[in-house]
Amino acid sequence: MTTDLALLTGPTAGELISAALRGSGLELMGWTATQVDHQPGRGTTVGYAARLRRADGSTSDEVLGASSRELPVPLPHGVVRVGGVGLWRFPNDPDLPGLAVAADPARMRRVCAGVGLLVDDVVTHVVAYRPRRRAVVRVETSCGELYVKAVRPDRARGLHRRHRVALAAGCPVPPPLGWSADGLVVLGGLPGRTLRRHIVRPGSDDPLAHPEPLVESVVATLHSLPDELATGARRRTWGQKARHYADVIASADADLGARARLVAGAVHHNGPQAPDAAVHGDFYESQLLVDGGVVTGLLDIDTAGRGERLDDAACLLAHLSVLAEIHPGRGPALERFGAALLGRFTATMAGPDLARRTAAVVLSLATGPHRVQEPGWRATTARRLALAERWLDLADG
Repeated sequence: MTTDLALLTGPTAGELISAALRGSGLELMGWTATQVDHQPGRGTTVGYAARLRRADGSTSDEVLGASSRELPVPLPHGVVRVGGVGLWRFPNDPDLPGLAVAADPARMRRVCAGVGLLVDDVVTHVVAYRPRRRAVVRVETSCGELYVKAVRPDRARGLHRRHRVALAAGCPVPPPLGWSADGLVVLGGLPGRTLRRHIVRPGSDDPLAHPEPLVESVVATLHSLPDELATGARRRTWGQKARHYADVIASADADLGARARLVAGAVHHNGPQAPDAAVHGDFYESQLLVDGGVVTGLLDIDTAGRGERLDDAACLLAHLSVLAEIHPGRGPALERFGAALLGRFTATMAGPDLARRTAAVVLSLATGPHRVQEPGWRATTARRLALAERWLDLADG
């Protein structure tokens, strides 16, 4: 395990957190690493669930963050440096200055007014938080439900524009309502539940019971991404990023890393394998809202750009195959749905290339159990590597 990874996830992490809390009147009672973003050669960022005790004896459960990556200068409010590590309490993220606003109902009421929504009651719920990357906050208002994304300030305007362009082209993305210089993008709500929720908690409207309409709707949604999004540098494909993910696994466990590097070597490619297209960049079941058996919304187009359609297709296939292992009771339905998608995709894509690209995405997902510090993460990582190897077997016929 590399030095900064061990520092921020091993026993010394508690000492760092305690040192950062000195002078605040808070005492660390316990902590658990809940997210680990390790980038070999570039640093490590960790999120913690921590219990803190105040001077009056009361306690609270809070989210903390620490990072060995380079920090902004001067240090943002609420960020403390201990040695070469920056530490903070949520929502004072060093790269997401708007997060403190999004998490505060009173300040969010003013943000709503700034985009033309005059609301009375505001209730905020943090839906997702990736330290130093992004956060999503659900905002319940008297005018309905909104979603606010907190991103790095230099990305907010571009993300707002992507939504505007995609929506005008007929792509079912959330309508953009406004953005702020501190990195907030305000989005309207859409009907439906995520496909993941349909999979995990199926109801009477289970879209996998008769998947053909959903398969066609998924393909149509991909094709609805407008050409205007296919700009800028060509995205590195999952195959071209595979060696990075293998290195991440190797930094946590050398034996698993050896297997991961074999998979990475098998999926790597130097040149393009498919024509340029507008791609989502992270196309999987949690990004798709479904209602009545068809797609009603496409979320998180932060990573949309110019790339290969193989990547989006492979991303969805890989996630579905991992979900089939996580939820074995839904395995048969997921396998039928995945097979139908695979058949539909290979009508326009080379089957072996798609299978290898899917193996590359599964390899990236094999980093997840360690990233979220799942108990028994080594065994889960090994199972995901075995799944990637099965996709390679399919590619080889």
